[in-house]
Amino acid sequence: MRRAINTIFFLLIAYISSGQDFSYYRYEKDFLPASFHQERRAAVRNKMPMNSVAIFFANPERNRSNDVDYDYHQDPNFYYLTGFNEPNSVLLIYKDSISVSDKFIHEILFVPVREKSKEIWNGRRAGIEGAKIISGVSTVFYAEDFLKRSSLFSDTSIRILHLKMHKGIVNDKNDNADLFELDEAFKNVIDSKTDRGDGFTLNKIMQDLREVKTDEELRLMKQAVTMTCKGFLSMMKNASPGMTEYQIQAIGEYEFKKSGAETFGYSSICGSHENSVILHYTSNRRTMNDSDLILLDMGAEYHGYTADVTRTIPIGNKFTTEQSIIYELVLKAQEAGIAACVKGNPFTDVHKAATAVIAEGLVKLGITKSLSESDKYFMHGTSHYLGLDVHDPGSRGPLKSGSVITVEPGIYIEENSDCDPKWWNIGVRIEDDILITDKGPENLSESAPRTIKEIENLKSQKADMNK
Repeated sequence: MRRAINTIFFLLIAYISSGQDFSYYRYEKDFLPASFHQERRAAVRNKMPMNSVAIFFANPERNRSNDVDYDYHQDPNFYYLTGFNEPNSVLLIYKDSISVSDKFIHEILFVPVREKSKEIWNGRRAGIEGAKIISGVSTVFYAEDFLKRSSLFSDTSIRILHLKMHKGIVNDKNDNADLFELDEAFKNVIDSKTDRGDGFTLNKIMQDLREVKTDEELRLMKQAVTMTCKGFLSMMKNASPGMTEYQIQAIGEYEFKKSGAETFGYSSICGSHENSVILHYTSNRRTMNDSDLILLDMGAEYHGYTADVTRTIPIGNKFTTEQSIIYELVLKAQEAGIAACVKGNPFTDVHKAATAVIAEGLVKLGITKSLSESDKYFMHGTSHYLGLDVHDPGSRGPLKSGSVITVEPGIYIEENSDCDPKWWNIGVRIEDDILITDKGPENLSESAPRTIKEIENLKSQKADMNK
């Protein structure tokens, strides 16, 4: 694998030296090699039904406001199969070879045209030759050729496999081959040949493939998790009364970026006191007190792969008595869930194990009156798959070696809940990224402390950043 990565790096250097540079790949040596994407496309082809073609579209560009766009993020399936990180692109995979330009091929990639006037403003594009190096696809055309090649779908006997169409595609009137035009051209094919379109099979194929990670993918995922854990260590050391939620968020995200993360897998959740009981709280504006807990749910993203880790920590140096009791119950539930992460076990076993502990614990504490009431305070699932998406696709069937899932039980007791007020505004979630292996569960995020003793010991250390 290392040789393959070095090979693609030197090919890119040669390409750059020719004067045709593309920024995203210029400074890194550890992207997934073209051989990975070639193998993934072969795996798709192997699962495709006879006499079919699969089509994949890049993600649309998203406008933030006026003439400012959000940072571009590629469609995970498209990235998985090509490694190509540019918009307005299309990938075709044929089950059987077809003749194009006097060659018999199984796949075609269409990419944006290189325009120097745009590259001055927005960065260098890969173009045809760069796309070939990145993806390993030997037949690459500019996107405008997709609109001209009606023969690609002229065989009415071929079954067309596609995924759900992207939402929010905007027509760029200055680009005659943008994603809007590419998508419209494909819709015309489907609309006129409705019996040929298959919107189910390809989703199942990609779900099956992405559920189990290769060694190359796990290498990147472990790096993303390591970056994330560094952020949590820094947040634990530096959290103190008088800080705002966003200041703690900034410390964690700084460490992610400092370690090499390009971005974040999702909006950081940093909720203290009454905000800790809101599952997806992201405004992060409250100023915190000595007696508060803060729930931190954050993940660095590295080369497309994201971590997803949650820790709940005191702002002062110690958990209060009530906070400690709830925390220990959640930790016990998480340990039961992790113990159920065994190859071959049903996916639902993890949630059942964690829920049983929480349900029994809440009754013993007098917070609920029966085991069936636990969902009043633990209202979400315990696990999801993790990878290119924070909620990655997967079968939710028996656990497979090579899958990565989260284990994240929680208890959230809102103010005015039907229990003793001493428990109000305590929200605790503990989440780790668990690799399923033949030898049992491997906690990829274990370097971020989880026990009360570990967290309080770390908080007693001298802060290593200015507030």
